[in-house]
Amino acid sequence: MTAISLYMAPGTCARVPVIALEEAGVDFQIHLVRFMQGQHKSPDFKKINPKGKVPALVVDGEPLTENVAIITWLAQRFPEAGLMPTAKSSMELARQLADLCFCSSTLHPLVTRIRMPHFFADEEAAKSVWEKGCQAMHEYFTLINARLSQQSWWYGETWSAMDAYLYWIYWRVEGANYPVTDFAHFTAHKDRMEQRPAVQRALAREALAMAQLEAEGLAFTPKPV
Repeated sequence: MTAISLYMAPGTCARVPVIALEEAGVDFQIHLVRFMQGQHKSPDFKKINPKGKVPALVVDGEPLTENVAIITWLAQRFPEAGLMPTAKSSMELARQLADLCFCSSTLHPLVTRIRMPHFFADEEAAKSVWEKGCQAMHEYFTLINARLSQQSWWYGETWSAMDAYLYWIYWRVEGANYPVTDFAHFTAHKDRMEQRPAVQRALAREALAMAQLEAEGLAFTPKPV
């Protein structure tokens, strides 16, 4: 039996593989990484992920990092779960990877600038970072909203882990005063996601992790802009 564990922190993009694992019905263990203690930069954690970030998936003692790689591995390891559409050609597989990279390398950096602009500038300039992040994000939310106006999920009427990634992106900027309600179809997508039992289970896991951090005085709350 494959032993799977996931190193995560609540609020981070580790929500994406948590949802994917719940959708796959896989037994897995959660390891909470305490950022406020600097645990992500500790020597022990850097043996798992030298980049000092979450998520990190450990399979039979072998670590795997980066959401694009984690989702791709899970989809191939558990094909019956339908985490990604079955690719009928190498080009189709490459396009799926491009979609996941769109989330990880185009949208995610903008999410960070919107959600945590103080990481990139001092107090006076943080508002400008937030504003420019929002301006850049508008183009991509418009693209996503248009696609979802024609279908329920990113790949049509069939859910995929790509929808989990988009859901996290929506949720993350929603909490940073980005005008998500301007994008009705993306908002409806978020509502559909939250009706899925696997998503509800993933959110429950995250809530437990957050409650534990709060009890330890280690919860992280980004500064408001």
